[in-house]
Amino acid sequence: MLGWFWLIPALPLASAALLALFRLPRRAVALLGAGSVGLSAAVCLAIGVQFVLAPPPTGGLGLSLWGWLAAEGLAVPATLYLDGLALAMAVVISLVGFLIHLYSTSYMAGEQDYRRFFALMNLFVASMLLLVLADSLLLLFLGWEGVGLCSYLLIGFWYRQGEARGAALKAFLVTRVGDTGLFLGLLLLATSLGTLGLQQITRQVPLSWAVGSAPAVAAAALLLAGAVGKSAQLPLQTWLPDAMAGPTPVSALIHAATMVTAGVYLIARAWAVFSLAPQVLFAVAVIGAATILLAGSSALAQRDLKRALAYSTMSQIGYMFLALGVQAWQPAIFHFATHAFFKALLFLAAGVVIHELGGQQDMMRMGGLWRRLPVTFWTFLVACLSMASLPPLTAGFFSKDWILNAVYESPRGGFWLWLAAVVGVMLTSAYTFRMLFLVFLGSPRAQTAHGEGLHGGARGEGGAAILIPLLVLAVPAALLGYVETPKFLGDIRLFAGFLGTALPGPPAERVSTELLLLIPSDVAGLAGLGLAYLAWRRLGRAPVALAARVRGFWQSGWGFDALYNVLLVRPFLRLGQWTRGDVVDRFYDLVAAGNRLLHRLLSLWQGGLLRRYVLALALGAAVLLALVVML
Repeated sequence: MLGWFWLIPALPLASAALLALFRLPRRAVALLGAGSVGLSAAVCLAIGVQFVLAPPPTGGLGLSLWGWLAAEGLAVPATLYLDGLALAMAVVISLVGFLIHLYSTSYMAGEQDYRRFFALMNLFVASMLLLVLADSLLLLFLGWEGVGLCSYLLIGFWYRQGEARGAALKAFLVTRVGDTGLFLGLLLLATSLGTLGLQQITRQVPLSWAVGSAPAVAAAALLLAGAVGKSAQLPLQTWLPDAMAGPTPVSALIHAATMVTAGVYLIARAWAVFSLAPQVLFAVAVIGAATILLAGSSALAQRDLKRALAYSTMSQIGYMFLALGVQAWQPAIFHFATHAFFKALLFLAAGVVIHELGGQQDMMRMGGLWRRLPVTFWTFLVACLSMASLPPLTAGFFSKDWILNAVYESPRGGFWLWLAAVVGVMLTSAYTFRMLFLVFLGSPRAQTAHGEGLHGGARGEGGAAILIPLLVLAVPAALLGYVETPKFLGDIRLFAGFLGTALPGPPAERVSTELLLLIPSDVAGLAGLGLAYLAWRRLGRAPVALAARVRGFWQSGWGFDALYNVLLVRPFLRLGQWTRGDVVDRFYDLVAAGNRLLHRLLSLWQGGLLRRYVLALALGAAVLLALVVML
């Protein structure tokens, strides 16, 4: 059965093609759109069981589909590769993707472009699955660009709204900056090593490059540029909050299972290259730590529910980058898995809230919803506990604890990076429970409506297609952490053992002081909870008496949009205006004028008289015959 893993991306890809080419009834669209991803998840789980029970002798399984490119000694076949890392990513992507698709069958039922929505969602999942299963950087890049294209089309799904069009274009342009770096990195690896195969690169780079050598540092830095853009980390993070202009299921898919986790996967998959570039690894850790703090404080000042969740995603991806930067590859992927479930749950629950309030997203106009939406409230609470890594022992508690311990103990980590992560725990707890208190507790506040999802449908928590994903996601959000526990809670190493053949373990083993290291993070989490409660009692103001200017600065994401507007956007527009009439344009103006003149001359022959057309054919044939005879 392992040899059939090509079906994992093929099923949603085939469904996307069928939905794009054929007009189908809505019921068939829903069945095909959600069912194809469900079948992909089922195949993935079945292969996962066999992989665990009878793993390949080499730790992975390659599958060559066809020959693709071969030029100047560089051969790039279309090859897939299945190992512990690819399988863990594929299971999470397909399973979370299926639950989001199932939710969407009801949530988007009132949309006019129902078929287009599911075609793009299927293509989105297929592209991400191709990305993680690719055995070459070029095939990975194909999935990478497919994810970028789908994100552009889905963020701008409501293209008649100017906000959606602008957000889609912004996401496309900002991520293209990082994608350019990734493409240059591919060219560097291809010319230096003569291969783009990921397994060959992993084996060859330690033999070809020395630690800290210029090619290793350059390749790692270029790959990092691509990862930063896709995963919305500093300094290319500005596109993600605006991406909330798309439908809520799209937001859930981008944040939980696709797009923003692609950068994390890229760095983990290319661990052999990054291990030879300690300077770049330090930059990865610093970028992660800085993003944790910037995004955490920004989430704390948001009024819009979905934007607050967007900044929380940036902060949680920052923890993954921090772990990757100290070579804690396995903890980073473990936090990816736990984050996927609780973040998908948060977004889908937020969608129920937004629908219940007729499209309202301002948390200051919410409140008192726990009685009206009991299932949504309790599942949202489970996700909040997991993201805040607070007891009862939820999935996020275990994954974040593993990262904090790895950062403190790693020779590439240290006190200051660990302290930034602990402060991030406090911020996470504060903005998480601030959302919970403002949305669900207290008394209802003013509510307005502008509509999103389930247009015209009845209010409430919806039917089975809405509630089943919430309830299913709540289970791993609460219990997934028990596959990888610290020493003082049983020392279970199932996840680390599963990834062991694909990724090296953390550079420092868990130590007996791990329980002591847990105390500061728990104290920070409880402090954040207390600050959130105080903020809620003050009707949603910041948890401390911040000046309005500081709150506005945080709410704007530390002013990066304004900074880029001054440094990049305005100068580019001015340059475009200054060069509108330059000499280069004159040449193309002459080309255009020549074509217009030729058109006028040729149009003289178009008089509608048949004899002229026959004469023209005869003259043309005579000229061609004369040329053949003479030459």
